Amino acid sequence: MQNVTLGVVESQFADIIWENEPISSSELVKIAEEKFSWKRTTTHTVIKRLCEKELFENTKGIVTSLVSRDDFYSMSSKQFVNESFNGHLPAFIAAFTKGKRLSPEEAEDIRKLIDDAEEK
Repeated sequence: MQNVTLGVVESQFADIIWENEPISSSELVKIAEEKFSWKRTTTHTVIKRLCEKELFENTKGIVTSLVSRDDFYSMSSKQFVNESFNGHLPAFIAAFTKGKRLSPEEAEDIRKLIDDAEEK
Protein backbone atom coordinates (compact mmCIF):
# COMPACT_ATOMS: atom_id res chain seq x y z
CA MET A 1 0.00 0.00 0.00
CA GLN A 2 1.83 3.07 -1.23
CA ASN A 3 0.67 6.53 -2.22
CA VAL A 4 -2.83 6.07 -0.87
CA THR A 5 -4.70 9.35 -0.73
CA LEU A 6 -8.14 10.03 0.62
CA GLY A 7 -10.49 12.89 -0.03
CA VAL A 8 -11.93 14.80 2.90
CA VAL A 9 -15.15 12.78 3.12
CA GLU A 10 -13.33 9.47 2.56
CA SER A 11 -10.99 10.43 5.38
CA GLN A 12 -13.91 11.25 7.68
CA PHE A 13 -15.56 7.94 6.80
CA ALA A 14 -12.30 6.04 7.39
CA ASP A 15 -12.06 7.71 10.80
CA ILE A 16 -15.54 6.41 11.63
CA ILE A 17 -14.42 2.89 10.79
CA TRP A 18 -11.20 3.21 12.83
CA GLU A 19 -13.17 4.56 15.82
CA ASN A 20 -15.75 1.77 15.73
CA GLU A 21 -14.05 -1.30 14.31
CA PRO A 22 -14.92 -4.02 13.97
CA ILE A 23 -18.17 -2.63 12.64
CA SER A 24 -20.85 -4.12 10.45
CA SER A 25 -21.48 -2.61 7.06
CA SER A 26 -25.15 -2.19 8.02
CA GLU A 27 -24.11 -0.08 11.03
CA LEU A 28 -21.87 1.98 8.73
CA VAL A 29 -24.86 2.54 6.45
CA LYS A 30 -26.80 3.99 9.40
CA ILE A 31 -23.93 6.21 10.52
CA ALA A 32 -23.23 7.45 6.98
CA GLU A 33 -26.90 8.24 6.43
CA GLU A 34 -26.94 10.37 9.60
CA LYS A 35 -23.57 12.05 9.09
CA PHE A 36 -23.38 12.44 5.29
CA SER A 37 -26.99 11.82 4.13
CA TRP A 38 -25.70 8.91 2.03
CA LYS A 39 -27.83 6.18 0.55
CA ARG A 40 -26.95 2.55 1.28
CA THR A 41 -25.38 2.11 -2.16
CA THR A 42 -23.09 5.12 -1.67
CA THR A 43 -21.84 3.76 1.65
CA HIS A 44 -21.14 0.35 0.12
CA THR A 45 -19.31 2.00 -2.79
CA VAL A 46 -17.06 3.94 -0.41
CA ILE A 47 -16.41 0.83 1.71
CA LYS A 48 -15.43 -1.02 -1.47
CA ARG A 49 -13.10 1.82 -2.54
CA LEU A 50 -11.37 1.88 0.85
CA CYS A 51 -10.97 -1.90 0.69
CA GLU A 52 -9.49 -1.63 -2.81
CA LYS A 53 -6.98 0.86 -1.39
CA GLU A 54 -6.06 -1.90 1.08
CA LEU A 55 -6.90 0.17 4.15
CA PHE A 56 -9.80 -2.02 5.25
CA GLU A 57 -11.33 -5.39 4.60
CA ASN A 58 -14.99 -6.34 4.54
CA THR A 59 -15.43 -9.96 5.51
CA LYS A 60 -18.99 -11.26 5.72
CA GLY A 61 -20.28 -7.73 6.31
CA ILE A 62 -17.79 -6.88 9.07
CA VAL A 63 -15.37 -4.05 8.27
CA THR A 64 -11.96 -4.01 9.96
CA SER A 65 -8.73 -2.18 9.28
CA LEU A 66 -5.68 -3.59 7.55
CA VAL A 67 -3.75 -0.40 8.39
CA SER A 68 -4.07 1.46 11.67
CA ARG A 69 -5.10 5.11 11.70
CA ASP A 70 -1.69 6.10 13.13
CA ASP A 71 0.18 4.17 10.43
CA PHE A 72 -1.98 5.66 7.68
CA TYR A 73 -1.54 9.26 8.82
CA SER A 74 2.18 8.70 9.39
CA MET A 75 2.53 7.40 5.82
CA SER A 76 0.40 10.27 4.46
CA SER A 77 2.50 12.85 6.30
CA LYS A 78 5.74 11.40 4.97
CA GLN A 79 4.27 11.30 1.47
CA PHE A 80 3.23 14.97 1.76
CA VAL A 81 6.71 16.05 2.94
CA ASN A 82 8.34 14.03 0.15
CA GLU A 83 6.09 15.44 -2.57
CA SER A 84 5.86 19.03 -1.34
CA PHE A 85 9.30 19.61 0.18
CA ASN A 86 11.45 17.03 -1.63
CA GLY A 87 11.61 15.07 1.62
CA HIS A 88 13.28 17.96 3.45
CA LEU A 89 11.68 17.96 6.91
CA PRO A 90 13.23 21.26 8.07
CA ALA A 91 11.65 23.02 5.06
CA PHE A 92 8.28 21.59 6.04
CA ILE A 93 8.68 22.72 9.66
CA ALA A 94 9.75 26.20 8.51
CA ALA A 95 6.69 26.48 6.27
CA PHE A 96 4.37 25.08 8.95
CA THR A 97 5.55 27.49 11.64
CA LYS A 98 5.91 30.58 9.43
CA GLY A 99 3.89 33.37 11.00
CA LYS A 100 2.88 31.16 13.92
CA ARG A 101 4.32 31.33 17.39
CA LEU A 102 4.83 28.03 19.18
CA SER A 103 3.81 27.74 22.79
CA PRO A 104 6.57 26.58 25.15
CA GLU A 105 4.78 23.22 25.40
CA GLU A 106 4.65 22.81 21.61
CA ALA A 107 8.33 23.72 21.27
CA GLU A 108 9.26 21.23 24.00
CA ASP A 109 7.16 18.49 22.35
CA ILE A 110 8.94 19.12 19.03
CA ARG A 111 12.37 19.05 20.72
CA LYS A 112 11.49 15.71 22.33
CA LEU A 113 10.33 14.28 18.99
CA ILE A 114 13.58 15.38 17.36
CA ASP A 115 15.68 13.97 20.21
CA ASP A 116 13.84 10.63 20.01
CA ALA A 117 14.20 10.44 16.21
CA GLU A 118 17.80 11.61 16.00
CA GLU A 119 20.32 9.07 14.75
CA LYS A 120 22.98 8.40 17.37
